Amino acid sequence: MIEIISTFARWSQLTANLIVFGSCVFLAIISAQKSVFAADWVGRLEKAFPWLAAIVIVGLLGILATTTSAATGVSSDAWNFSAWLEIVQQTRIGHIWAARELLAILLLVYMLIIRHSPRVRWHYTIGAAVAALPLIAGSLVSHSGAEEISFESITPYALHILLAGMWFGALPAFLLIIHTDRQKSDPAMRRANATYLEQFSTIALPVMLLLALTGVVAADRMIASQYHTLVATAYGWLLNAKLAVLAGILWIAYQARYRWLPVFSQKNDNSRTPQVIAHLRKWVRIEFFMALVLVLLATLLANTLPAKHAIIEHWPYPFRFSIGATWDEKNVPELVWLGVALLAVAISTIWVGAIVDWSRKTRVLVPGILAVIALAIVLPPITIQAYPETYQKPTVPFDAVSISNGSRLFAGHCVNCHGPQGKGTGVVTDPTEKDPTDLLTEPHTARHTVGNIFHWISDGIPGTQMPGFSTSLSEEDRWDLVNFLHALSRGFDARLLGSMIVPEMPAVAAPVFNYSAHDHSGGNLKDFRLQKNVLLVLFSWPQSKERFFQLAAAYERIKDLNTEILAVPIRALTDEELQQIADIVPFPIVTEGWPEIKDTYWLYRRVRAVPDLSGKGMFPGHMEFITDRFGYLRARWVAQFEGYGWQNISALTLQLTQLNQEGEVMPPPGEHAH
Repeated sequence: MIEIISTFARWSQLTANLIVFGSCVFLAIISAQKSVFAADWVGRLEKAFPWLAAIVIVGLLGILATTTSAATGVSSDAWNFSAWLEIVQQTRIGHIWAARELLAILLLVYMLIIRHSPRVRWHYTIGAAVAALPLIAGSLVSHSGAEEISFESITPYALHILLAGMWFGALPAFLLIIHTDRQKSDPAMRRANATYLEQFSTIALPVMLLLALTGVVAADRMIASQYHTLVATAYGWLLNAKLAVLAGILWIAYQARYRWLPVFSQKNDNSRTPQVIAHLRKWVRIEFFMALVLVLLATLLANTLPAKHAIIEHWPYPFRFSIGATWDEKNVPELVWLGVALLAVAISTIWVGAIVDWSRKTRVLVPGILAVIALAIVLPPITIQAYPETYQKPTVPFDAVSISNGSRLFAGHCVNCHGPQGKGTGVVTDPTEKDPTDLLTEPHTARHTVGNIFHWISDGIPGTQMPGFSTSLSEEDRWDLVNFLHALSRGFDARLLGSMIVPEMPAVAAPVFNYSAHDHSGGNLKDFRLQKNVLLVLFSWPQSKERFFQLAAAYERIKDLNTEILAVPIRALTDEELQQIADIVPFPIVTEGWPEIKDTYWLYRRVRAVPDLSGKGMFPGHMEFITDRFGYLRARWVAQFEGYGWQNISALTLQLTQLNQEGEVMPPPGEHAH
């Protein structure tokens, strides 16, 4: 019940606010003609303004009540004034609500002034500005504002709302004009009314185009390129419904602009005029009703979990479309570009049909058939098999503990077929079966979703020796295997790293880990995000002794470059060895968590000159990694394979200096594999 009240409160206050704003914009535009001030419909519209402003105030109170109940988890708090006051005083959403309520009260005051003042054009201009303020403030509690309040995040949503108001809010005035025309058939008044409607229709087209553009920008932020969510989440289906309603509205607007209004505005009445006016009145009423539904859908969308955060537990289709996974296959690029070109031709025929005045049937059939052919060319090549788990998100973070456990599971269950390094070097006894997949050098983890890999690990792959492990491994263990395979693939890609960073081109996320050190420090690698770079030193003892003397001597210099050093042993240290190292170095030596860190970063050991693809793999005795303050591996020095490298401390500090000069090129990587 609370949710229903909340939805109605949000819908009613938004609808009322949009009507006041749009009507004032409409009146400000057409009142350049002084005759409008004498029109009866203007007085009727002005009488509604204070009532609409009051609905905004009451609707906001309803929003506060239901928000309070949801925040406290107590239904009765919806009527508890003290609980309201606490929300308003102690939360950001409460502060924004207070601002919206004050602006709504200001709107009511100004609408009363308009109601009891002589009609002047600038009154409506100011009225539109005042009505816009609660709408703009409302964008601060949109999905965009909920994540971050910045000019870039709020502007598209605020513009979208204002543009919606300019169109939707003028529809009541449109209806009043048509209704007045039916009651009074004075030709002069009809021509004046037709002029007002044509002015509205003229601005409606660019407004609707901009409305669609800002809507695409706002929706894309909520989808974050996860377009499959459009057909598998509540947010996606609501957005599809909103687009369908909008398409119907645009069709009505087109008919009104190019078919009915020209007859309505004719200087001399003809036998068709009353019929056209009745037709126009009927369809504008339908448009207004559809607009109310559109605002309701927008309200529901604003309170639905964004698609980018939705969890798809079960993908309902046996296929999916993926350009990324199919682009390298034969003829796929050519077919895709051919289909896109044909689709562009289909769209252009809509314009051509209007220019050469094709019949209605031809204008529908020609672009429709071309579009169907274009889709028939494009979609089959990019269609691949999908599974119920295809879009499942990992329940286990992509961290060193998970990767290390996955490496042990891989050694126990997968090495016989895939080989110790995942190259697919196992022996296949049945010649009719496919060879084991090369999980190391082939881009499988990049071209398939984590859900696909999880499905194959769980249920196996028909026609191969790959068994399913759903009965022998827990769900968490299977996700650990997925994380290991991603680390394996990313580690192979990391062979392109060297001892010099590539400026402003982060590509490889640094696996996170927890640690404790000999100096009682500890935490997580993410603790350094947005604060410090990290020089991660994987060492063997006593082979790394001379290097430690170098790092110890340069430690203060490195710290001044906003960088911390973490030393990670590649084997267990005795107390005596730990003390020997501690006497040399002033930076933390990891004593807990080192096995998982070692197992994980061992996967990132390869260099271009030594790809290390055969046998069980080599483990260099000393490796160093630079992780920037945003969580990306930016450079690596493998002492055994890459020569002098960072033995020259100036070469190391130069890389750190370059990193410190960079801004946030990419946002920090997420916690899960994708």
